[in-house]
Amino acid sequence: MAKMSAVERNKKRQRLVNRYAAKRAALKAIADDKSVSAEERFNAYQKLSKLPRNASPTRLHNRCEVTGRPKAYYRRFKVSRIALRELASSGQIPGMVKSSW
Repeated sequence: MAKMSAVERNKKRQRLVNRYAAKRAALKAIADDKSVSAEERFNAYQKLSKLPRNASPTRLHNRCEVTGRPKAYYRRFKVSRIALRELASSGQIPGMVKSSW
């Protein structure tokens, strides 16, 4: 099980990303638009830099929904490899069977 402080910090970051997503997208659209004047683009970049750092989606880290483990994460199932194996063995994941040959 992961440290609860790390899991909660990531949840807090997720809330910030969701809160600032629209504002961030609008500012990035202005900043990347070459048809807008250089001064307006510069102002958009300044406003972007004033947003909280944790509002950036790149600061998020994928974590297992079951254990909070940050490594060996399967995006399709949103769990780590260890939790995936346990869930599959207990029949909790439909269609997944243990391979044998």
